[in-house]
Amino acid sequence: MTQDPPTDPAPPQDLSAVAWPVRTARLTIRPMVADDVETLWQYRRIPSMYEWLGHDFSTLERFAEKMSPPDSMARTLVVELDGRAVGDLYLNISDAWAQSDVADQAKGVQAEIGWAIDPAYAGRGLATEAAAELLRICFDDLGLRRIKALCFADNEPSWRLMERIGMRREEYAVQDSLHRTKGWLDAMTYAVLADEWRARTAD
Repeated sequence: MTQDPPTDPAPPQDLSAVAWPVRTARLTIRPMVADDVETLWQYRRIPSMYEWLGHDFSTLERFAEKMSPPDSMARTLVVELDGRAVGDLYLNISDAWAQSDVADQAKGVQAEIGWAIDPAYAGRGLATEAAAELLRICFDDLGLRRIKALCFADNEPSWRLMERIGMRREEYAVQDSLHRTKGWLDAMTYAVLADEWRARTAD
């Protein structure tokens, strides 16, 4: 699981290009709806889960408040196994930085992604399967050009997953991020370009 990014204002996302639900060998991925809030909270409230996430979701009220803005729910996808929600994915489409005279060409071309899988279903490769499919959605269905993901350096399972799905480490930042109990920790940024991803998947 990756740490949740800061809540910065973002333009509404248009995910209509995706034929929901999306299915992999074992999983079904679909946009989150209001009825999912309590289901997702049941595993996000587990201390080993929110240890690395950006928010303390130990109470349902906190999680519901976090997910209440429409744009928050729009950035969350539910991962189901045999009809049961076993995780969720974060997808936040954004503009790339650009010089002002070409800024229109940089709108909605990149995204940040993240994931959280119920610990009861850990060790089955479900997070890898879901995250790999999320990359496919981003590049094939949405036509994005660059995807990134963030994590604490101590969260080894997360950055190992990033490497498994073909993302490369772009930054190792020393004592860059403040953890609620561990203090200032190193952080990592991974990314992959559409061309890199297509070359890798073709191989």
